[in-house]
Amino acid sequence: MTTVELKNILIHKIAGINDKSFLTAIKTIIDTKSKTTIYKTTPEQRKGIEEGKEQIARGEYFTNEQVEMDIEKWLKE
Repeated sequence: MTTVELKNILIHKIAGINDKSFLTAIKTIIDTKSKTTIYKTTPEQRKGIEEGKEQIARGEYFTNEQVEMDIEKWLKE
C-alpha cells in the first residue's frame, strides 16, 4: 500500500467518525507530527516583518555576539 492510498483510506474512515473526543485525539496526534505551523499576523506585523527582511538584506543588523558585547560593555559602565 502506498502512502497516498493509506492517506485516502484514513481520510475516508475519519470522515465517518462522529465521536468528538476521538477526533480531537486524532487531531492532537496529527498536530504533533505536522511540521508546518501557520501563524496569523496582522497587516502591521507583516509590514514589520518585510521591513526587517529588507534591513537584513541591506546588512542593517547586529549579530548575537555584537549585542552580547554591547550589553557587557553597558553593564560595566
